[in-house]
Amino acid sequence: MAIPIEKLNKYFVIDKLIYHSVDLSLYMVSAIVDGQEHYITDNKNAFLKAPNLVSLQKLLQGVEATETVLRHSSPYDEMIGGPTKQNSNALEVPITDNGLY
Repeated sequence: MAIPIEKLNKYFVIDKLIYHSVDLSLYMVSAIVDGQEHYITDNKNAFLKAPNLVSLQKLLQGVEATETVLRHSSPYDEMIGGPTKQNSNALEVPITDNGLY
């Protein structure tokens, strides 16, 4: 599911803001609102993405979250013919707004 950034700005506080490290220089962002995770979109319904974390933080500086994390999932945890993984290999690191903009 997706949520527009304009709608997200109307919430007083969201549960969790998650910056996803997708690739070497690609970040996306999602939010957990009322227990459901939604990827955040712009006014053209395109997913928010940026080549660096600070660019996304700048776009979302008006969003207040109880918890903010950087999430990375390794694609190298799969093996052909190996057993199905029961747990996620996602790593979440708490981050704060660094105010670099």
